[in-house]
Amino acid sequence: MTAPPQPHFDVLITGARIIDGSGADAYAGNLGISGDRVQSIGHLPGATAELCIDASGKVLAPGFIDAHTHDDRAVLSGPLMVNKVSQGVTSVVAGNCGVSLAPLKDTDPPPPMNLLGDREWYRFERVAAYLDAVKQSRPALNIALLCGHSTLRAGSMDRLDRPARDAELAAMGERLDQALEDGCIGLSTGLAYPPAIHAPTTEVISLARRAAAHGGIYATHMRNEGTRVLESVDETLRIGREAAIPVVISHHKCSGRESWGLTRESLKRIARARSTQSVNLDVYPYVASSTVLMADWAPGAEKVLVTWSVPHPDQAGRDLADIMAEWQVDLATAVERLSPAGAIYFSMHEDDLQRVLGFNDTMIGSDGLPHDAQPHPRLWGTFPRVLGHYSRDLGLFSLEQAVHRMTAIPARVFGFRDRGRIRVGGYADLVIFDRATVIDQATFASPKQIAAGIEQVFVNGCRVWTQGQSSGDRPGRILRRDA
Repeated sequence: MTAPPQPHFDVLITGARIIDGSGADAYAGNLGISGDRVQSIGHLPGATAELCIDASGKVLAPGFIDAHTHDDRAVLSGPLMVNKVSQGVTSVVAGNCGVSLAPLKDTDPPPPMNLLGDREWYRFERVAAYLDAVKQSRPALNIALLCGHSTLRAGSMDRLDRPARDAELAAMGERLDQALEDGCIGLSTGLAYPPAIHAPTTEVISLARRAAAHGGIYATHMRNEGTRVLESVDETLRIGREAAIPVVISHHKCSGRESWGLTRESLKRIARARSTQSVNLDVYPYVASSTVLMADWAPGAEKVLVTWSVPHPDQAGRDLADIMAEWQVDLATAVERLSPAGAIYFSMHEDDLQRVLGFNDTMIGSDGLPHDAQPHPRLWGTFPRVLGHYSRDLGLFSLEQAVHRMTAIPARVFGFRDRGRIRVGGYADLVIFDRATVIDQATFASPKQIAAGIEQVFVNGCRVWTQGQSSGDRPGRILRRDA
């Protein structure tokens, strides 16, 4: 009698504790990859493979999905994406906070749009052209793009310090329709920023309805994250209801000492709204934010660090108070001299952060700014920090729940079919990590540090990270929304 043929895979991972992303308990098992998919899970006796990995004592999980990024340009200028794949991130959602690199051409980007680059980088009149450029750059991870409301405004209006006129709103709508047809997964807004702060709620609802007609989502950096955060939550929920569109509240927080504690009520409102509409949120695991340097925002922070400055690049990494003292100038003068510039604002309370992190189904998003000279450490440390500090060390939630928030939940919210779960037939986006040692090593003083404990990362079946370095492979793909 002829023995049955032994299974053969491209990659065989053995001895792992599998956390499948569903939130269920970990289990022991082996996993075989063929091509870009998980081919088999189980004991797999006699199996062979081109690449065999012994993951004994380690965790095997779905690759992490970064729910909130500004990686639009990074996948073009640094396609190995080391700061992300070194954390176990295999997919990113870009185009957040109303800022996307496309569709916009031949325009000088106002702050905060300049966080992605100058006029040279805003060269894609259509999202299709941008996505073609991404395909040519072949990034190491997968990327999905939101269409930015501020980008639409900058390309359709002669002045941004007012509501859009009917003809301008129509032009924005047409550009948004085209962007969604080209491959964007939804609309994002940054209503707290100058390019969009004068947009009335009705303007956003009009555009959100067009996004909804394409099966898209609505992600928002809300109009206020300080003392008026509850009003902003209400506005966001109204937009979702009236446009009949799923909502994602970006990097939910309460900034400034006077707003500390308001997450108790904001989360209650979100929880109530979930009974009648689709509402989700993401958060980064730090009590400091990072964006452009603005004189209006600095007084609400306990401390401000400068992350970059065009006229004074030597000031990157320094405390704004020290710069003011050295220059013997007031806040407004210092900001004017440094600008255009970026900053880190220490403005949140740990209790609020943990309350949002622990909220049901909160997603994890790094919100990192990859082009800052001295970036916020979240760019390099977000996901290992959640796994190591908040899950293992503080016990805020189980490791299975931590992985769930980074994988299956964002895959469901953003509509990424066959990702975010370890299952036969799913895409082989995978991370192997050591639960005992995984931790962020990036700090505010030294932010560009690779995290500890992330050992192997696979994207679409190809290994992109192994034993502390990039493999050089770049198998990432454009992700679209399967609502």
